[in-house]
Amino acid sequence: MASLSCQTRWQHAGTLSGNQNRQLPGIICTNPAKIVSVGALFNPYRAPMPTAPHTDRKALRLRSYALFTLFFLPGLLMASWATRTPAIRDGLNVSTAGMGIVLFGISVGSMSGILSSGWLVKRLGTRAVIMASMTLVICGTLLMGLSLMAGQAWMFAVSLALFGGGLGASEVAVNIEGAIVERLMHKTVLPMMHGFYSLGTLAGAGAGMALTALGLSAPWHIMLMSALSITPLALAARAIPPGTGNSQSNGDAAARTGARRPFWRDSQLLLIGVIVLAMAFAEGSANDWLPLLMVDGHGFSPTSGSLIYAGFTLGMTTGRFCGGWFIDRYSREAVVRASALMGALGIGLVIFSDHSLVAGAAVIFWGLGASLGFPLTISAASDTGPDAPARVSIVAITGYLAFLVGPPLLGFLGEHYGLRHAMLVVLGLMIIAALVARAVAKPAPGNSNQS
Repeated sequence: MASLSCQTRWQHAGTLSGNQNRQLPGIICTNPAKIVSVGALFNPYRAPMPTAPHTDRKALRLRSYALFTLFFLPGLLMASWATRTPAIRDGLNVSTAGMGIVLFGISVGSMSGILSSGWLVKRLGTRAVIMASMTLVICGTLLMGLSLMAGQAWMFAVSLALFGGGLGASEVAVNIEGAIVERLMHKTVLPMMHGFYSLGTLAGAGAGMALTALGLSAPWHIMLMSALSITPLALAARAIPPGTGNSQSNGDAAARTGARRPFWRDSQLLLIGVIVLAMAFAEGSANDWLPLLMVDGHGFSPTSGSLIYAGFTLGMTTGRFCGGWFIDRYSREAVVRASALMGALGIGLVIFSDHSLVAGAAVIFWGLGASLGFPLTISAASDTGPDAPARVSIVAITGYLAFLVGPPLLGFLGEHYGLRHAMLVVLGLMIIAALVARAVAKPAPGNSNQS
């Protein structure tokens, strides 16, 4: 990527139309073989211009479409089996407590995939990791169906571990690839990419309800969705260039020589980590606890609790599809601060309001506030210094660990103090995120870091 980073300088144009000593502006690239003078561009005797820029733009556009697909598929597959958990429990013939033990497999797999993803991307590149991990996701989903047919709980737990491991690794890898594409496009696209994950979950949930109504059994439903994902995955992977994100393809001199500060001494990166921790905590806590919080804390029926959760999901999806316009018009810092305060407002109303309708409507603010934090911190991490893929990996891992660790912590606090009071932790983190939002500000044009 370093060969793409160029800056305008003055150079001698050589012997051009008889002007031996004329100074002309040129584009000096990191790769000396790619030095092109402006004079040469307008030389009537030069060779025809290559069509590479147009080809590169087309390839970059296809690359972004591929990433939309690679965000959509995990959401689709996750929702496909999650909507059938009652049938899965009955098919495995386990109790609710036993189902909890079975579901622990996805946590173990996700943790393993997340923690290994940065190391794998650095050595293999994003394309190889995405292909391998998404293949693991599809194989895990197929094994879920076979496990249900066999009625084997241990086999289903193994399939969830495979699914979770592939999901964790792929999510980090596609975020690294998305940050690279966003920087090449000079346009905010990561929030929309994350929006496609939300769209995938909605599509998976809708398909689950429809296929359940049609009487299709859970094993065949799960395997059908897995099989339908194979062709889109193969087509999307072709648009990702090999080697991006690994240490060998990183042309930054500081990254090659190791002349950079350790990540744990980079105060800006640490503050970005605080922001993604808060935002991921807010999103994960709603995903796991919001329906129960509304039922136990505000007296809603289970059906109404599910409907309110749909309102949160609507807020998340809307924020991610519309957020890019606000980011480009204002700034990352302003949008992160506004998002954190909006999320804090929604969470605060849920905690402190005794009016059930106010609390129910407040979850839309909660969803809007949490929607942009994760993609924006990924974008910001790529601008903080050399070796951008490694920095993006650190922030992504921090966010996904918050998804995994945060909800159980809230469950422990909720058991002792009630879920409404447990959400004070989330509220406090969102306020802190608003206070340190300056950490995601874009660097000055002259200080842009390349990876």
